[in-house]
Amino acid sequence: MFKNKVVCITGASGGIGRGLAEMFVSEGATVAISDLKAPEETASEIGAHAYECDVSNDASVQAFIAGVQSDHGDVDVYVSNAGVGSGNGKYVAAASNESWEQAWQVNVMGSVYAARVLMPAWIERGSGRFVITASAAGLLNQIGSASYSCTKHAAVSLAESIAIEHGDQGIKSHCICPQYVRSNMTKGMPMAEGSQDGLLEPKDVANALKAAIAADEFMVFPHPVVKNYFINRSTHPDAYLSGMRKLKAKLGRAFQSKG
Repeated sequence: MFKNKVVCITGASGGIGRGLAEMFVSEGATVAISDLKAPEETASEIGAHAYECDVSNDASVQAFIAGVQSDHGDVDVYVSNAGVGSGNGKYVAAASNESWEQAWQVNVMGSVYAARVLMPAWIERGSGRFVITASAAGLLNQIGSASYSCTKHAAVSLAESIAIEHGDQGIKSHCICPQYVRSNMTKGMPMAEGSQDGLLEPKDVANALKAAIAADEFMVFPHPVVKNYFINRSTHPDAYLSGMRKLKAKLGRAFQSKG
Protein backbone atom coordinates (compact mmCIF):
# COMPACT_ATOMS: atom_id res chain seq x y z
CA MET A 1 0.00 0.00 0.00
CA PHE A 2 2.93 2.33 0.67
CA LYS A 3 5.56 0.91 -1.64
CA ASN A 4 8.14 3.58 -2.54
CA LYS A 5 6.35 6.20 -0.40
CA VAL A 6 8.36 8.42 1.93
CA VAL A 7 7.07 8.34 5.51
CA CYS A 8 8.18 10.52 8.46
CA ILE A 9 7.40 9.50 12.05
CA THR A 10 8.23 11.50 15.17
CA GLY A 11 8.77 10.05 18.64
CA ALA A 12 9.75 6.75 17.07
CA SER A 13 12.65 5.37 19.08
CA GLY A 14 10.21 2.93 20.70
CA GLY A 15 6.58 2.32 21.63
CA ILE A 16 3.83 3.31 19.21
CA GLY A 17 6.23 5.21 16.94
CA ARG A 18 8.42 2.18 16.43
CA GLY A 19 5.38 -0.04 15.85
CA LEU A 20 4.08 2.33 13.18
CA ALA A 21 7.52 2.50 11.56
CA GLU A 22 7.76 -1.28 11.38
CA MET A 23 4.37 -1.43 9.68
CA PHE A 24 5.28 1.16 7.05
CA VAL A 25 8.65 -0.53 6.40
CA SER A 26 6.85 -3.85 5.89
CA GLU A 27 4.62 -2.10 3.34
CA GLY A 28 7.66 -1.11 1.28
CA ALA A 29 7.91 2.53 2.35
CA THR A 30 11.07 4.53 2.90
CA VAL A 31 10.68 5.40 6.58
CA ALA A 32 12.41 8.25 8.42
CA ILE A 33 12.11 8.06 12.20
CA SER A 34 13.03 10.79 14.65
CA ASP A 35 13.32 11.47 18.34
CA LEU A 36 15.08 13.96 20.61
CA LYS A 37 18.21 11.92 19.95
CA ALA A 38 18.47 10.28 16.53
CA PRO A 39 17.26 6.67 17.08
CA GLU A 40 20.11 5.02 15.21
CA GLU A 41 19.76 1.63 16.92
CA THR A 42 16.03 1.39 16.26
CA ALA A 43 16.49 2.47 12.65
CA SER A 44 19.16 -0.17 12.10
CA GLU A 45 16.99 -2.89 13.63
CA ILE A 46 13.87 -2.18 11.56
CA GLY A 47 15.32 -0.87 8.28
CA ALA A 48 14.47 2.80 8.73
CA HIS A 49 16.52 6.03 8.64
CA ALA A 50 17.26 7.96 11.85
CA TYR A 51 16.99 11.71 12.39
CA GLU A 52 17.09 14.03 15.36
CA CYS A 53 14.03 16.20 15.97
CA ASP A 54 12.65 18.17 18.89
CA VAL A 55 9.03 18.63 17.84
CA SER A 56 8.56 21.47 20.32
CA ASN A 57 11.00 23.53 18.26
CA ASP A 58 9.79 24.94 14.94
CA ALA A 59 13.28 25.09 13.40
CA SER A 60 14.01 21.49 14.43
CA VAL A 61 10.84 20.22 12.74
CA GLN A 62 11.70 22.19 9.61
CA ALA A 63 15.22 20.73 9.62
CA PHE A 64 13.89 17.17 10.04
CA ILE A 65 11.55 17.46 7.07
CA ALA A 66 14.17 19.23 4.95
CA GLY A 67 16.71 16.52 5.75
CA VAL A 68 14.33 13.73 4.79
CA GLN A 69 13.37 15.45 1.55
CA SER A 70 17.03 16.02 0.68
CA ASP A 71 17.92 12.39 1.39
CA HIS A 72 14.83 10.57 0.11
CA GLY A 73 12.53 12.91 -1.83
CA ASP A 74 9.14 14.47 -1.14
CA VAL A 75 7.31 13.36 2.00
CA ASP A 76 4.11 11.42 1.29
CA VAL A 77 3.03 10.57 4.85
CA TYR A 78 3.78 12.44 8.07
CA VAL A 79 2.99 10.79 11.40
CA SER A 80 3.00 13.24 14.29
CA ASN A 81 3.43 10.73 17.08
CA ALA A 82 5.66 12.37 19.71
CA GLY A 83 3.82 13.14 22.93
CA VAL A 84 4.36 14.04 26.57
CA GLY A 85 2.29 13.89 29.73
CA SER A 86 2.61 15.04 33.32
CA GLY A 87 0.47 14.98 36.44
CA ASN A 88 -1.86 17.62 37.86
CA GLY A 89 -0.22 18.03 41.22
CA LYS A 90 -2.43 18.70 44.24
CA TYR A 91 -5.37 19.90 42.13
CA VAL A 92 -6.35 20.13 38.49
CA ALA A 93 -4.46 23.35 37.68
CA ALA A 94 -1.56 22.91 40.09
CA ALA A 95 1.03 21.83 37.52
CA SER A 96 3.62 24.40 36.53
CA ASN A 97 3.34 26.75 33.57
CA GLU A 98 6.40 24.99 32.16
CA SER A 99 4.70 21.58 32.15
CA TRP A 100 1.58 23.00 30.52
CA GLU A 101 3.67 24.78 27.89
CA GLN A 102 5.67 21.63 27.16
CA ALA A 103 2.45 19.65 26.65
CA TRP A 104 1.13 22.33 24.31
CA GLN A 105 4.33 22.55 22.30
CA VAL A 106 4.84 18.78 21.91
CA ASN A 107 1.25 17.54 21.68
CA VAL A 108 -0.13 20.33 19.48
CA MET A 109 2.43 22.71 18.03
CA GLY A 110 4.71 19.89 16.87
CA SER A 111 1.95 18.97 14.41
CA VAL A 112 1.33 22.60 13.49
CA TYR A 113 5.01 23.14 12.67
CA ALA A 114 5.05 20.08 10.40
CA ALA A 115 1.76 20.93 8.66
CA ARG A 116 3.04 24.45 8.01
CA VAL A 117 5.99 23.00 6.08
CA LEU A 118 4.16 20.22 4.25
CA MET A 119 0.77 21.65 3.30
CA PRO A 120 1.76 24.08 0.53
CA ALA A 121 3.48 21.36 -1.53
CA TRP A 122 0.78 18.79 -0.77
CA ILE A 123 -1.95 21.22 -1.86
CA GLU A 124 -0.07 21.95 -5.06
CA ARG A 125 0.36 18.30 -5.98
CA GLY A 126 -3.07 17.22 -4.69
CA SER A 127 -1.93 14.49 -2.32
CA GLY A 128 -0.49 13.91 1.14
CA ARG A 129 -1.38 12.10 4.36
CA PHE A 130 -1.11 13.58 7.87
CA VAL A 131 -1.52 11.27 10.87
CA ILE A 132 -1.76 12.46 14.47
CA THR A 133 -1.46 10.16 17.48
CA ALA A 134 -3.92 11.88 19.77
CA SER A 135 -4.86 9.23 22.39
CA ALA A 136 -8.27 8.28 23.76
CA ALA A 137 -7.65 11.18 26.17
CA GLY A 138 -8.33 13.46 23.21
CA LEU A 139 -11.90 12.14 23.04
CA LEU A 140 -12.45 11.33 26.70
CA ASN A 141 -10.14 12.38 29.55
CA GLN A 142 -6.93 11.30 31.25
CA ILE A 143 -7.59 11.18 34.98
CA GLY A 144 -4.77 12.93 36.79
CA SER A 145 -3.45 14.98 33.87
CA ALA A 146 -5.48 17.95 32.72
CA SER A 147 -2.63 19.24 30.55
CA TYR A 148 -2.45 15.94 28.66
CA SER A 149 -6.23 15.78 28.21
CA CYS A 150 -6.55 19.39 27.06
CA THR A 151 -3.73 19.23 24.55
CA LYS A 152 -4.82 15.87 23.17
CA HIS A 153 -8.31 17.31 22.62
CA ALA A 154 -6.61 20.09 20.67
CA ALA A 155 -4.67 17.50 18.66
CA VAL A 156 -7.94 15.80 17.66
CA SER A 157 -9.33 19.17 16.60
CA LEU A 158 -6.27 19.90 14.48
CA ALA A 159 -6.59 16.54 12.72
CA GLU A 160 -10.26 17.35 12.05
CA SER A 161 -9.33 20.77 10.70
CA ILE A 162 -6.91 19.21 8.22
CA ALA A 163 -9.62 16.81 7.05
CA ILE A 164 -12.22 19.58 6.74
CA GLU A 165 -10.06 22.27 5.17
CA HIS A 166 -8.00 20.12 2.81
CA GLY A 167 -9.83 16.82 2.31
CA ASP A 168 -11.21 17.99 -1.02
CA GLN A 169 -7.67 18.87 -2.14
CA GLY A 170 -6.52 15.26 -1.97
CA ILE A 171 -4.99 15.45 1.50
CA LYS A 172 -5.92 12.68 3.94
CA SER A 173 -5.98 13.05 7.71
CA HIS A 174 -6.15 10.35 10.35
CA CYS A 175 -6.41 10.58 14.13
CA ILE A 176 -5.22 7.65 16.28
CA CYS A 177 -6.99 7.41 19.66
CA PRO A 178 -5.79 4.38 21.66
CA GLN A 179 -6.06 3.88 25.38
CA TYR A 180 -3.02 2.33 27.05
CA VAL A 181 -0.29 0.90 24.83
CA ARG A 182 2.90 -0.76 26.05
CA SER A 183 5.66 1.87 25.94
CA ASN A 184 8.07 3.77 28.17
CA MET A 185 5.23 6.17 29.00
CA THR A 186 3.01 3.38 30.41
CA LYS A 187 5.77 1.28 32.00
CA GLY A 188 4.95 0.76 35.66
CA MET A 189 1.70 2.75 35.40
CA PRO A 190 -0.98 0.93 37.44
CA MET A 191 -3.83 2.39 35.35
CA ALA A 192 -2.22 0.98 32.20
CA GLU A 193 -1.22 -2.42 33.50
CA GLY A 194 -4.60 -2.93 35.13
CA SER A 195 -6.75 -1.44 32.36
CA GLN A 196 -10.05 -3.29 31.97
CA ASP A 197 -9.88 -2.72 28.22
CA GLY A 198 -6.42 -4.18 27.84
CA LEU A 199 -2.85 -2.96 27.42
CA LEU A 200 -2.20 -3.15 23.67
CA GLU A 201 1.09 -3.73 21.90
CA PRO A 202 2.43 -1.09 19.47
CA LYS A 203 1.82 -3.45 16.54
CA ASP A 204 -1.90 -3.43 17.41
CA VAL A 205 -1.98 0.33 16.94
CA ALA A 206 -0.08 0.01 13.66
CA ASN A 207 -2.53 -2.59 12.38
CA ALA A 208 -5.47 -0.38 13.35
CA LEU A 209 -3.98 2.54 11.42
CA LYS A 210 -3.33 0.33 8.40
CA ALA A 211 -6.95 -0.85 8.44
CA ALA A 212 -8.28 2.70 8.81
CA ILE A 213 -6.18 3.92 5.89
CA ALA A 214 -7.38 1.03 3.72
CA ALA A 215 -10.99 1.87 4.62
CA ASP A 216 -10.38 5.63 4.21
CA GLU A 217 -11.52 6.28 7.79
CA PHE A 218 -10.47 9.39 9.70
CA MET A 219 -10.70 8.05 13.24
CA VAL A 220 -8.50 5.15 14.32
CA PHE A 221 -9.71 3.13 17.31
CA PRO A 222 -7.09 0.53 18.36
CA HIS A 223 -9.38 -0.09 21.37
CA PRO A 224 -12.79 -0.33 19.62
CA VAL A 225 -14.59 0.26 22.92
CA VAL A 226 -13.32 3.88 22.92
CA LYS A 227 -15.84 4.63 20.17
CA ASN A 228 -18.64 3.50 22.47
CA TYR A 229 -17.27 5.56 25.35
CA PHE A 230 -17.07 8.61 23.07
CA ILE A 231 -20.68 8.18 21.94
CA ASN A 232 -21.79 7.82 25.56
CA ARG A 233 -19.86 10.95 26.54
CA SER A 234 -21.53 12.91 23.74
CA THR A 235 -25.07 11.72 24.39
CA HIS A 236 -25.04 11.36 28.19
CA PRO A 237 -22.44 13.84 29.48
CA ASP A 238 -23.59 13.86 33.11
CA ALA A 239 -23.59 10.07 33.32
CA TYR A 240 -20.16 10.04 31.71
CA LEU A 241 -18.76 12.51 34.24
CA SER A 242 -20.30 10.57 37.11
CA GLY A 243 -18.71 7.39 35.83
CA MET A 244 -15.32 9.05 35.51
CA ARG A 245 -15.54 10.30 39.11
CA LYS A 246 -16.29 6.76 40.24
CA LEU A 247 -13.30 5.52 38.25
CA LYS A 248 -11.10 8.18 39.85
CA ALA A 249 -12.23 7.08 43.31
CA LYS A 250 -11.60 3.44 42.44
CA LEU A 251 -8.11 4.24 41.23
CA GLY A 252 -7.45 6.24 44.40
CA ARG A 253 -8.40 3.25 46.55
CA ALA A 254 -6.16 1.00 44.47
CA PHE A 255 -3.19 3.33 44.91
CA GLN A 256 -3.80 3.53 48.68
CA SER A 257 -3.91 -0.26 49.01
CA LYS A 258 -0.60 -0.55 47.19
CA GLY A 259 0.93 2.17 49.35
